[in-house]
Amino acid sequence: MPVAAVMDNDTEHGRTASTTARLARVDIFSDMAEAEATWRTMERTGSLLTPFQRFDFLSAWQTHVGRLEGVTPFIVVACDSAARPLLLLPLGVRRESGVRVASFLGGKHATFNMPLLAPDFAATAGQADLMRLRDLLRDERKADLLALTRQPARWLDVANPLAALPSQPSVNNCPLLTLTPGAQPADRISNSFRRRLKGKERKLQGLAGYRYLIARSDDEIRRVIDAFFTMKPQRMAIQKLPNVFAEPGIAAFIDDACHARWGDGRTIEIHALECDEEVIAIFAGMADGHRFSMMFNTYTISPNAKYSPGLILLRNIIDHYADLDYTAIDLGIGSDDYKLLFCKDDEPIFDSFLPLSARGSAAGMALSAMTRAKRAVKQTPALAQLAQRVRGVLQR
Repeated sequence: MPVAAVMDNDTEHGRTASTTARLARVDIFSDMAEAEATWRTMERTGSLLTPFQRFDFLSAWQTHVGRLEGVTPFIVVACDSAARPLLLLPLGVRRESGVRVASFLGGKHATFNMPLLAPDFAATAGQADLMRLRDLLRDERKADLLALTRQPARWLDVANPLAALPSQPSVNNCPLLTLTPGAQPADRISNSFRRRLKGKERKLQGLAGYRYLIARSDDEIRRVIDAFFTMKPQRMAIQKLPNVFAEPGIAAFIDDACHARWGDGRTIEIHALECDEEVIAIFAGMADGHRFSMMFNTYTISPNAKYSPGLILLRNIIDHYADLDYTAIDLGIGSDDYKLLFCKDDEPIFDSFLPLSARGSAAGMALSAMTRAKRAVKQTPALAQLAQRVRGVLQR
């Protein structure tokens, strides 16, 4: 789709959708606490959302990170004529070159972005609803551009209605492992690969206290998080990559989100391999009863690293969620080599840039062009290698 796709179109992507707009008004909240009651009610009553749009997760991000980055909450609640919330967009506004850009809260720490959608509205929202939403937001004159990035085309087998907006593929893909409840272990990880990992794990099993852990208690979470923030800078330095977890507020955000309760577990679930001497590998992500989405990971720089502890931990994670009848595991944005060992598919994700003013239209076309160029680099091996070498030089 050309850059001009940031303007209107009428594509419905095959949805059975309403042709009459049901949105009567929008309420916009610039304070997380003001939107909390509606937000939590939608979470509890079966709304469609990814776990990255939970209130506790995004509230922690805004408190510790967004505020420092100059983000003001821009929580859009769209209601029908009976004042029933049909959609909640968890956005934040910041000024970029004089343009008020509204984008999803959570920044690069949210793998996926979506609105919270009432179930019936998620199933039938159409172009008329989306254009009505755009018109209502234009009338508010509080933002110039909606930059809605990293959206899944579907979630829990329900089409994302925002896919009917003008869109383009996101910069990066997201590797996906589909799980079939009741399938044999070899259907998700081949027997030959399992044997290779078991051979490596035998070396680790000789370590005193070697174990696979899902951190559940406050003490376990604290121990593993502390290990993560020790190991991650060391690992990133070896790879000559910037450590985004060292940026202001990130450690406090991760700490809050990992300790926040969600059902019988935590907002962020932490998996680890450890022994009495050290935490060997860590993978953490979000689970919603159907899917586990990876957020962050690292592994030791000790001699134990040569036994592929990250791959062994991933095998344990996959088997754990398969035993719980989960239907999918994704390993986060980006096609790193280790992800492709487990994931044979990609999650379709897209970006939409919807202008709300003339200034926003120009900015939207510029952002659209920029993301297309970035995707072209990522999808072209020679250009991607060149970009990586340039980053390495800049990091010296």
